[in-house]
Amino acid sequence: MSAYIVGLTGGIGSGKSTVADAFVDAGAGLVDTDAIAHRLTAPGGGAMPALLAAFGPGIVDAHGALARTAMRQRVFADVTARAQLEAILHPLIRQQADADCLASTAPYVILAVPLLVETGAYRARCDRILVIDCPESLQIRRVMARSGLSADEVAAIMATQVSRAERLAVADEVLLNEGGLDKMRDQVRCMHQEYLRRAREKT
Repeated sequence: MSAYIVGLTGGIGSGKSTVADAFVDAGAGLVDTDAIAHRLTAPGGGAMPALLAAFGPGIVDAHGALARTAMRQRVFADVTARAQLEAILHPLIRQQADADCLASTAPYVILAVPLLVETGAYRARCDRILVIDCPESLQIRRVMARSGLSADEVAAIMATQVSRAERLAVADEVLLNEGGLDKMRDQVRCMHQEYLRRAREKT
């Protein structure tokens, strides 16, 4: 029997990780594609041989992991390199995400995918889609505070993602994450009960 899957997504700085952790605290399972990508590109990770063959030793750090800054700069400047990177990583991430969802014993699984809207393969896997939303000005302030990037650099990253309107258009639920933690957790508690009910109905 397949797990009941809630796809969680949102723009950079929307608070996806904080919200996902709140769902875990409530009792949901979590499969995080970012975390899977980090494992695949760690020293000895499953994607490293193909990445090394495709891009050469300049994208590997002293520990044998993917040098993320160097890789990010390369794919931002070269559309072909970006497509090559995605062709290597995305199938491996999807395969592991599917296995992790299937292995979960939680009543339902939060499948956290930053680019869920951009990559249709994940949308087809989800029973519901939850979008974490906040004003774009708040996204920029949050990312600047945590990463030290300039407003222009954050805006450039946001420009590579779908628009806020496009993201909201595919949402079954929207969690507005512009207040404090208590307000966010209240929304999570309500949604958790709804997802429990839907998961029971699916079984």
